[in-house]
Amino acid sequence: MIIEIKDLKKTFGEKTAVDIPELNVEAGSLIGLVGNNGAGKTTLFRLMLDLLKADTGYVLNEGVDVSKNEKWKEYTGSFLDSRFLIDFLTPEEFLYFVGETYNMSKEAVTEYLVPFTRFMNDEILGQKKYIRNFSSGNKQKIGIIAAMMISPKILILDEPFNFLDPSSQIEIRNLIAKMNKEHQTTIFISSHNLNYTTDICQRVILLEKGLIIKDLKNSQEAIEELNSYFLNNAGELVNSTSS
Repeated sequence: MIIEIKDLKKTFGEKTAVDIPELNVEAGSLIGLVGNNGAGKTTLFRLMLDLLKADTGYVLNEGVDVSKNEKWKEYTGSFLDSRFLIDFLTPEEFLYFVGETYNMSKEAVTEYLVPFTRFMNDEILGQKKYIRNFSSGNKQKIGIIAAMMISPKILILDEPFNFLDPSSQIEIRNLIAKMNKEHQTTIFISSHNLNYTTDICQRVILLEKGLIIKDLKNSQEAIEELNSYFLNNAGELVNSTSS
């Protein structure tokens, strides 16, 4: 197993954000996390990246406890939101900085960026402005491109389709699927876009109030089960609002 989670729990006051007794993920998997707001998806990712301290339990990344050793950072890419960008740099400066962090030459980074030309749509490189002055969608693109730069063994993307136009959503969906297929990268994505998630993910995990309530191998039956869950949940929300 490339990722092993055991007895992982995180609370904020009286609210339990994550409570996962066990979760194992094989190398090369493409995992989709789905759930309504507050389900615990982002908190789980933060625990997996050692950005939060767990109350109990642990996350092993290739057998390494992420809270006790930083070796896993050498082969793990991630992008959670634009706060992880250095917004007083230009996109070029930021991407070259990330490459340098992983001992990549400027030439290697430039070559890496070539396949992303269509994805960037001539709106990111060469604009002579700081990241903070870009739209949310273009910040999203910069973060995703940086996360993929090292062809990581493990890639974690929180809501990668957020803020993107339909064409860019399709492009990032294809990039994720291609990286998983060609490099056997283990990829975790969370998304409110159930269609894209079930389109590319082999396994879909449904979270509710920090708990895994469904762990499904992707299939037509699984899609119908997820659709039914969200439809029923929406109905309960409407009824509670009306009462």
